[in-house]
Amino acid sequence: MTVTTRPPTGSAPGPASSRPSLSDRLGARLSALPTVAALLIFVGMIIYGEAAYGRIVQFNTLSNLLVNNSHLIILAVGLTFVILTGGIDLSVGAVIAFSSVAGVMLSNAGWHPVAAVLVMVLIGSALGLVSGVLIQYFGVQPFIATLATMFLARGLASMLSTVPERLADDSAIRDLAAQLKIVDGDKVNDLVITPGVIAAIVIVVVGFTVLHRTRFGRTVYAIGGSEQSATLMGLPVTATKLGIYVISGTLAGIAAVVYTSRLGSAQNITGIGWELDAIAAVVIGGTLLTGGTGFVLGSVVGALVLGLMNVLITRDGGIRPEMTTIITGGILLVFVILQRVLAARRRGEQA
Repeated sequence: MTVTTRPPTGSAPGPASSRPSLSDRLGARLSALPTVAALLIFVGMIIYGEAAYGRIVQFNTLSNLLVNNSHLIILAVGLTFVILTGGIDLSVGAVIAFSSVAGVMLSNAGWHPVAAVLVMVLIGSALGLVSGVLIQYFGVQPFIATLATMFLARGLASMLSTVPERLADDSAIRDLAAQLKIVDGDKVNDLVITPGVIAAIVIVVVGFTVLHRTRFGRTVYAIGGSEQSATLMGLPVTATKLGIYVISGTLAGIAAVVYTSRLGSAQNITGIGWELDAIAAVVIGGTLLTGGTGFVLGSVVGALVLGLMNVLITRDGGIRPEMTTIITGGILLVFVILQRVLAARRRGEQA
């Protein structure tokens, strides 16, 4: 006869280890600390700007911040995927140059706007695939592989044209920068967005969902934590690493569409240094350069911090524009040091 013993009523089913441990909870809080710090810096910049210059907390400032930085937000989302795996993508700025010059020339040659835009996006996807293949199948380090892709894209853009290429005034691509009034404020204090801003918001939502609600996203985090362990667990490491570089390239192509529609022209020197701005936004937003920890929403905050910094420098009038790079470097250094301190604390707790 078999005697079955039931657990007492009210007892927790399963082992106690099924609950997150104290160290796990502390680790999650430490992971989010850089993102919280970036958010506090952003709020502090708003408070300082309002106190020092005025007219910061208003609709038109928010509108300009979103419209002028929508392409950077899109780039930052793509770089978040890459950096979460411990990789890097230096090609996105050059991809924008090649994609935008090609798209404008095709549009001016009589191509349908939809076809021209599609080609711009596919150029980014193709160049991202090139980087992924070099990294995954030829064992090239991400820094070198994407550097090679950067030179390739910049060279192709220069072969197409070395002078600014201007979109026709009646081109439908310009409609992607048409302003849509959301709130009709006093005088010029209106809240407006553009289709480019809407595209950036959609990409942020999709990126967040993919990273936090799908197997692909969990694999991205696992690779960043330990690629060897992810492989031993049977996760699709190869396909995922190829996918993240295709995603980064594709989003660079979309960013090219958004930026070109707003500017109305393209040039082979467009996007120089933008990859560094996007990487800075991702790091300021709390993503570790070593991978495994980070958030898409944090990267958005990082991009907005950089954008608001430009607004404040412009409002001040007495700060030279070159100081933007110096200030960005200082902020980035602080966040890199913060990441190192948190990583050291986490290793100490695990030990």
